[in-house]
Amino acid sequence: MNSEKQIDPKIFWPAIIVVLALSIPLVVFPEAGSRAVNTALGFITAKFGWLFLLFCMGCFSILMWLAFGRYGNVKLGGPNDEPEFSTISWIAMLFCAGIGIGIMLWSFIEPIYYLSGPPLGIEPHSDLAVEWAHMYGQFHWGFSAWAIYAIASVPIAYCVYVRKASHLRMSIASKGLIGRHADGPFGTLIDVLMMFGIVGGVGTSLGLAVPLVAALFGELFGIPDSFLLKIAILAIWTLIFGVSVYKGLSKGIKVLSNINLYLALIFAGFILFVGPTVFILSMWTNSFGIMLDNFFRMSFWLDPVTKGGFPEGWTVFYWAWWVAYAPMMGLFVARISKGRTIKELVIAECFWGTLGCWIPFAIFGGYALHVDINGIVPVSQILSQSGQAAAIIAILNSLPLSKLVVLVYTVLCFIFLATTLDSSAYVLASACTKKLGGNEEPARWNRVLWALVLAVVGAGLLAVGGLSAVQLSTVIVALPLVPVLIIMIASLLKWLKEDYGQMLKPKIYAIDYKPIEQDEEVVSRGSKISI
Repeated sequence: MNSEKQIDPKIFWPAIIVVLALSIPLVVFPEAGSRAVNTALGFITAKFGWLFLLFCMGCFSILMWLAFGRYGNVKLGGPNDEPEFSTISWIAMLFCAGIGIGIMLWSFIEPIYYLSGPPLGIEPHSDLAVEWAHMYGQFHWGFSAWAIYAIASVPIAYCVYVRKASHLRMSIASKGLIGRHADGPFGTLIDVLMMFGIVGGVGTSLGLAVPLVAALFGELFGIPDSFLLKIAILAIWTLIFGVSVYKGLSKGIKVLSNINLYLALIFAGFILFVGPTVFILSMWTNSFGIMLDNFFRMSFWLDPVTKGGFPEGWTVFYWAWWVAYAPMMGLFVARISKGRTIKELVIAECFWGTLGCWIPFAIFGGYALHVDINGIVPVSQILSQSGQAAAIIAILNSLPLSKLVVLVYTVLCFIFLATTLDSSAYVLASACTKKLGGNEEPARWNRVLWALVLAVVGAGLLAVGGLSAVQLSTVIVALPLVPVLIIMIASLLKWLKEDYGQMLKPKIYAIDYKPIEQDEEVVSRGSKISI
């Protein structure tokens, strides 16, 4: 075994200890844990909502400046580095990694929640509420979300492919500002926080997804819902993403992401064609106008006078959730972005990622609103009385070829979550590997180990009903991650100024750096080459 690809104990064991120390009490005492975490979450969203909103807008502003300013054509790699993946596969991989099963769940029912509890004092179930309900999900899953993802991706990609870092970690991407402290306890703390956020976040997503798919299995095959069925579904999921992460980026994760993207587009096209096409397209156009007209208002709205709770319950929570997932996305997207420019990376995430989320929210959400407001399916009533899975199944059953539709939707749920889980296992394995260059992959046994860890976390949470507490605790981790991301941004800007401070011409630039070792605080400057 290559010793450089062994587990780094100073990262691995603290991460495992922190995950167990915080997760086990929440699992053993779910009710008390939920109360404690809810209290903490309420405090954070109420007291630091302004921070998340300002941070999100700051991310978006800096990314636009980076992409369309003097550094947009800086190449994330050396002069001879070419992209490892085709543009379509690259976009598919980064999109599927960042979305998971959430897009399949929330694009159908989130607009229904907004219909019953709209923002800005709008009357519930009114005509205006319908319009805002269709738009607000696209706002929450749009530019702002992907800006948080991208702000983590660019510094890590620059560090790995330009500065030739020997580790795929957030701490190393912070080295431009914190120097040698990145190799000490502070750097370890950064990486442990990152790993806890990933394990808790995706483990919880797995635990939350299993009940939905169990309900879909019951609808398809008449199988009664049981804990044994849930464990069987979890086992199938583990097999899918375990094989994918074992095969690696090119033969596993890329193939699964490509299948996922094309199948999702076909599914969305079918609903658009057989559903109320004109209504959906009209609502999407209308929603785009509402968003453009109110983007900054929604981005900064905290409702400080009325205190209705909508910003804290939705916008602030979402921004914190994206921050919690940002480390995983930053590390994974950085790994697959060799040879791209900063502008290409920002556009891929902020534009193509946003469009990928808008399509299901516009089409699936538009169809759900159509059947609800026209009395075809009482979605609002089913959602409040029977839950999310029942509401989604009722919506799908209203479509032609409903059995086939439910089957395809079930397959999409499997693949969407599998693409997030295999990406997460890959990142976790990379982060705890002793030494790993940008062109290398962590050992297969290490990747499979983390796939099993995620499965075990999901199974344990599923068994004891501690999902909500761990999900919320993952979001709480977002608060200390905000300053970490700010440090990474500052490190990137410092490096860019050092390397390209005199660059004025709009060409593609690359620097040929020698690989740097972990304990080096200063790297020797390379030669700048314009392409």
